[in-house]
Amino acid sequence: MDILDFSDCELYFEEPLLPEAERLLQEASGLYGDEAAELALLRAYVLAPEHLTVLVGLYRYYFYQHRLEDALVVAERAMHLVARRLGLPQDWARVEELHLAAAAQSSFGLLRFYLLALKASCVVLLRQHAIDAARARLQKLMRLDSQDQLGAAKLLEVVDEFRPRQEAEPALTLTA
Repeated sequence: MDILDFSDCELYFEEPLLPEAERLLQEASGLYGDEAAELALLRAYVLAPEHLTVLVGLYRYYFYQHRLEDALVVAERAMHLVARRLGLPQDWARVEELHLAAAAQSSFGLLRFYLLALKASCVVLLRQHAIDAARARLQKLMRLDSQDQLGAAKLLEVVDEFRPRQEAEPALTLTA
């Protein structure tokens, strides 16, 4: 399965969105960098709590504001919603290739979104220095994407290359 082939599937942002929620997303976009953008995004979320476009907007806002805990919550919320829609296990750790084959028949675009949301959660965890948690997700993603089209194996290589150096460096201690 070619995860990067976008030619024959509906993408999350093509799903209809309530006009008021769409207006609020546009308002948030115009307020980029301003705290008022979050209010507009949250209002859109109240109107369309399961619309992936709204969740992507919230994720990006929190990620770029360095509110990583909030970004992780949104990424995981998106994964849970998509898992439910595709009939995947709610726990990412229990998702196997067999599940992906069935999910691809239902919606290849949503399946790709799910895998990218899993990768996004890895990036957030790495930024939070939760290396073991990120490694576990990257290893799962690597097994699910055997052709490494999403780059999980490459990212895992970087994490593993950095990790031994980090562990080998002695901690600085202050002495009196």
